Amino acid sequence: MLHFENDYSQVAHPAVLNELSAISTGSYPGYGSDTVCEQAKAKIRTACGKPDADVWFLVGGTQTNQVVIDAITPSYAGVVTVESGHPNVHEAGAIEYSGHKVLTLPHHNGLMDATELDEFCATFYADGNYEHMVFPGCVYVSQSSEYGTVYSKEHLRAIADVAHKYDMPLFVDGARLGYALTATGCDMTLGDLADIADVFYIGGTKVGAMFGEAVVFTKHNTPRHFLTTIKQHGALLAKGFLLGAQFDALFTDDLYFRIARNANECADRIRKALQEKGYTLTFDAPTNQIFVTLDEPTRTRLEQHVLLGFTEKADDAHTVMRICTSWATTPEQTDQLIDLL
Repeated sequence: MLHFENDYSQVAHPAVLNELSAISTGSYPGYGSDTVCEQAKAKIRTACGKPDADVWFLVGGTQTNQVVIDAITPSYAGVVTVESGHPNVHEAGAIEYSGHKVLTLPHHNGLMDATELDEFCATFYADGNYEHMVFPGCVYVSQSSEYGTVYSKEHLRAIADVAHKYDMPLFVDGARLGYALTATGCDMTLGDLADIADVFYIGGTKVGAMFGEAVVFTKHNTPRHFLTTIKQHGALLAKGFLLGAQFDALFTDDLYFRIARNANECADRIRKALQEKGYTLTFDAPTNQIFVTLDEPTRTRLEQHVLLGFTEKADDAHTVMRICTSWATTPEQTDQLIDLL
């Protein structure tokens, strides 16, 4: 079987495994207070162009979203995201579980519209009873989106401007950040993101790491006692050096972006083949996630040879499926999938 169901089905990039092996005979302090983590943080700060950025390592994406949103959102407020946003759909109510309502806006191919965000907040504060309601307390977007689409620099800055107009921080989920920033047509760099967002994270789990996400605060705005908040969520890894080692490898010699670019190049080839063969692409997206609307006979035929990701039923006769390349996808695997199409 070919594996195109997700971008985290292989253990880790060999360089990451080599780094873990290299530190395996050492002994280190716990909870991320070690030289391995400090070295990785320094490399991330350099890559962001923010020498004073505050970097924290967590284990997984949902955990990271819950911890960050809880830390930056007042107790009386919720998080504003689009209907398709990960906290609203695929996190089993983790945000609500930590005490913050998810407030949703319509999505446009997975993306938030800054004008609609402005209108939502203006309407909230125009209501004479707003103090009886859940305040909009922070804004969450993901780069790339759930549908593989990407925010431009101008688009994300417009959202940040609206968020700050209403005294809300902008949090950018970067679970697939490497794929977004190396996608064809993306005009944003890691440094641009560090300038625009109040906090974001660099996803490792889906971009070459065994596990791990790197949270980055860029404006001297780390919530007070953030380590304690992480601990309260059960998210403080005692062997924090295991996270630091992986990001140290990923941010050596531009590895993180090189392997992400590989996934996009494979996805571009598959997209082109789908279009040439007359398939219906559900979303116009440039990253490693390809959404295609399949009739049931085609879906059944392909799934005899390829593991794909289910997205949603389009109608009684069609299903939206996801083809997902990864840092580990090879040209040979890409060729085999194209032949099957």
